[in-house]
Amino acid sequence: MIRKPAREDGPALEWIKSSYSTPDGPDCVEVAAASARVLVRDSKRPQGPRLTLAPTAWAAFLPYASDH
Repeated sequence: MIRKPAREDGPALEWIKSSYSTPDGPDCVEVAAASARVLVRDSKRPQGPRLTLAPTAWAAFLPYASDH
């Protein structure tokens, strides 16, 4: 896992917000797919720090996230 500054990712990323994050409700996470990596950030702080994961690490994490 590598933490990268927001400005390195450029404007071309398409961020997908969690379905649990609503305009009125709790903020959650956003995910973007980039070449050979998956980026994860806090939807409350889009310019803040983010996680960079290998696609295999993201795929291994998803079953744990979707159970809760």
